[in-house]
Amino acid sequence: MFFASDNGGPAAPEVIEAIARANEGVAMPYGADPIMDRVRDKIREVFEAPDAAVYLVATGTAANSIGLACLVQPWQTVYCHRHAHIEADECGAPEFYTGGSKLTLIDGEDGKIPPEVLRKAISETGAVGVHGVQKGALSLTNATESGTVYTPAEVSALTTIAKADGIPCHMDGARFANALVRLGCTPAELTWKAGIDILSFGGTKNGLLGVEAVILFDPDLAWEFELRRKRGGHLFSKHRFLSAQMEAYLTDDLWLELARKANNAADRLAKGILELPSASLTHPVEANAVFASWARKGHRKAQEQDAKYYHWPFDQSLEGPDDEPISARLVCNWATSNDEIDRFLALIS
Repeated sequence: MFFASDNGGPAAPEVIEAIARANEGVAMPYGADPIMDRVRDKIREVFEAPDAAVYLVATGTAANSIGLACLVQPWQTVYCHRHAHIEADECGAPEFYTGGSKLTLIDGEDGKIPPEVLRKAISETGAVGVHGVQKGALSLTNATESGTVYTPAEVSALTTIAKADGIPCHMDGARFANALVRLGCTPAELTWKAGIDILSFGGTKNGLLGVEAVILFDPDLAWEFELRRKRGGHLFSKHRFLSAQMEAYLTDDLWLELARKANNAADRLAKGILELPSASLTHPVEANAVFASWARKGHRKAQEQDAKYYHWPFDQSLEGPDDEPISARLVCNWATSNDEIDRFLALIS
């Protein structure tokens, strides 16, 4: 019963098979392999962006950090949610790759940035001239770290505010597929048509071994990204094994199928938790993560049986009254089974 992270899920069989096929013979290195040509064409087709520049890296941290470095100068700031991955889980990598750009943290319910709060933060930036950081870039996470989803209209509302001040916009899409299948919109509607300039297009959390695409909807940024990727140590020699994963991911809409399975699993899990006495959700379930609380005795039973998930926040104790609710984060992956969910629900009931 594994709900600690979708990172812990298996790679899809189609992806493993694609890697094995790519291992036959030889291929040009550093992204000059023919598979990458097909990947680039397919992503441009899927996103309705024929001029987009497309690159692959192995981690979401690299995708976010190198992408943001193409949008900001060291004396500028990146506006993001207080709980954004670039703030909470990337060990200062965005600051490192940008040469020191500050992160301006914005509070908002359910992991989302409120437009009025963003507008205020932008208006206050640079107020003391040379003594303070300057306006840089906006970074949105979709799906958010709270398991919620920005709609195209919500993305557009925020990017419109940013671009009124000349601020470019990045999207951390580590769980982009999960957001997309929940919304039922097109990839273009959720990105460049809504004002996004660079997308970190996730795969590792959704059935790949380890590859993320960076899609630059402004092709003028391409050469800088290539240089920063190489300088940052993320240009892979045996690049065909990244390309093969991404090609399998995009073939026959596998990426959407895997995300849909993960979302459906989260829905089933949330429904079962809400049937328990005194249980509640702490955030809406809009992607593949469930943030919920239930009685402490249920947590004890689950963890005695080696169920894997996180208390959220982390500092909650298993010591205390049996019936007191404590909260947790549970994340489903594409391979989370109904049986696994039902066994977990039986334990915590």
